[in-house]
Amino acid sequence: MDPKAATFVILGIYVLIMVGIGLYTSRRTKSTEDFMLGGRSVGSWLTAFSYGTTYFSAVVFIGYAGQFGWSYGVSATWIGLGNAIIGSLIPFFLLGKRTREMTNRYGAKTMPEFYEHRYGSNVLKTVSAVIIFIFLIPYTASVYNGLSRLFGMVFDLGDNGAIFIIIAMAVLSAVYVTLGGYKATALNDFFQGIIMLIGISTVVALTVQKKDGLSAALDALNQISDKSTEANTLGSFFGPDPVNLFGVVILTSLGTWGLPQMVQKFYAIKDEDAIKKGAIISTFFALVVAGGSYFMGGFVRLYCTLSGDDGSGRALIETNPNNGKPVFDTMVPALLHTALPNILIGLVVVLVLSASLSTLSSLVLTSSSTLTNDLIKPRIKNFDDKKQLMFMRLFIAVFLIISVLIASHPNASITTLMSYSWGALSGAFIGPFLWGLFSKKTSKAAVAASFITGVGISVTHMVLFSLGISAFDGLKDSVKALDCPLNLLSPINAGAFAMIVSLIIVPLISCFPKPAEEKVNTADKAE
Repeated sequence: MDPKAATFVILGIYVLIMVGIGLYTSRRTKSTEDFMLGGRSVGSWLTAFSYGTTYFSAVVFIGYAGQFGWSYGVSATWIGLGNAIIGSLIPFFLLGKRTREMTNRYGAKTMPEFYEHRYGSNVLKTVSAVIIFIFLIPYTASVYNGLSRLFGMVFDLGDNGAIFIIIAMAVLSAVYVTLGGYKATALNDFFQGIIMLIGISTVVALTVQKKDGLSAALDALNQISDKSTEANTLGSFFGPDPVNLFGVVILTSLGTWGLPQMVQKFYAIKDEDAIKKGAIISTFFALVVAGGSYFMGGFVRLYCTLSGDDGSGRALIETNPNNGKPVFDTMVPALLHTALPNILIGLVVVLVLSASLSTLSSLVLTSSSTLTNDLIKPRIKNFDDKKQLMFMRLFIAVFLIISVLIASHPNASITTLMSYSWGALSGAFIGPFLWGLFSKKTSKAAVAASFITGVGISVTHMVLFSLGISAFDGLKDSVKALDCPLNLLSPINAGAFAMIVSLIIVPLISCFPKPAEEKVNTADKAE
């Protein structure tokens, strides 16, 4: 069978399974709590796979693995290890039990609802809901961007074809989320997670085998140098730039502690025993998927080149005409095209599609439920379950349409979109959420300060350094002239900085005003 035809067949089967799961779970979705949290009865395996598949998508496999594999070589694998330990294992043990207890006690179904009950403030609830809806959109757009890159490579699509693929994926994710809500998402995530584990393992093995084994591949990497790196470092333990590599680890690992679509998994988990099992499962999943993706990305320079055909058979990667940098989002598709037999391309397409749709489903569910539950419901009388479900499904469509429009922009970069999204969201929420779980002294003023600094740092950095506004060119040149080891122009480092500021500023400001007298104080005394 022709490889493209085989890929279409595999995709067809995959789509039928996804829609089938949506139809199956729709019969068991009777209330808003079923739709948003699966009735708070989701077990360890489904929770762990849902956490992992929400965490990793085309953003990691296509965007981040390509960019940081090119920049840091195999030392980019540290990002995957950080994702497994800091981003998966620790949150389950540190946040899981306490999050489940407090959200159940409050009856909170969303992060803004948690803030409302924990700090006794409708304003914090409203503001956090707006932040979530706005800043989940660029993250969703980055996932669509990664999908369009891969499909464009496999099916040789032009710009119009890539846009069609983005729209088709948006429709598919909307269909099964709209049908079954959280239960459909969790079951699909489990199925998609199995595909991801098998697919990543296969791709990594073939990537190394194509270059005559691990030892030969590392030796070949250490012979490569250009203006951005020195020779003998791309195949080394810490790579050419450990300082900025650490910033990527912080953004992509610590960020999960404050992302609403991630911590919401703990709202729905069945019991404490499921949390313990889920921690081990999710960590293993992250080691294979994230560790494997970044390890694979570390070899992109053996498959891609900027200088044309040098006799090695490496693919020529285009450069951005505005800044002369390589287009990182095209690197992993080029690697796959070179390293894999045509017959396995279909497996990779389904792998990335699985990773992306699972992430998309969680993003649209989090956004639509937050907007409906926290902004619309308090302002409309007699807003029963039926009306809530109708509005949630409507906002799923609105959210996806806006994301598709952003993803269709030709200059949309996967890593930049995700970095500003995670930086703003986790930079605003990580401090208030973490300290709110464990400290009675956390104040409303401290929470508000974290919201302002998290969003403010990310938006200010984006305006000054990423939107291409000519008025700030002089500032960019001045920052570059500082020759600082930490890349101050990087949206990744800006996002990591916002998260650290949030963790520091919340307890610091809480020392001054009187802490909020919220429900948790009374409930804690009763325990």
